[in-house]
Amino acid sequence: MEGLSRRGEDYLRVIYELSCERGFTRVKEIAERLAVKPASVTEMLRRLADMGLVVHEKYGIVRLTDEGFRIGAMVKDRHELFVKFLEMLGVPHDVAVRDAHELEHRLSSETLTQIEKFVKLLLSPPDRPAHVRRWLNLLRERLSSQ
Repeated sequence: MEGLSRRGEDYLRVIYELSCERGFTRVKEIAERLAVKPASVTEMLRRLADMGLVVHEKYGIVRLTDEGFRIGAMVKDRHELFVKFLEMLGVPHDVAVRDAHELEHRLSSETLTQIEKFVKLLLSPPDRPAHVRRWLNLLRERLSSQ
């Protein structure tokens, strides 16, 4: 995602989320979700279009390109990963969502990969190793008692 700003990533995630059902979204919907003015959305869409990540028809619909879709999905997955991770630590959902937004933009890809492996191991199906189940139960117990 070379050259893509944090804000650009946020826009791609929101466009991805809004586009999942219909395959497209509109400037007004993006502005409402991000609590910004439509003019700000239009300016960012111009930048994202210049990068080949969106197609924006003037006064019309907004669609992700294949690359924009890939990045939008990745940013959304990364956000959800951090929400799950923070909730595993006992952080309330609303705080986890807010803090995940900060974490998702600040960590290296190496750290992100390791956290992803860790969370997937802990959230794996019930057939996960017994020592992982015991450790996870102990973690939950200790975190909830403090």
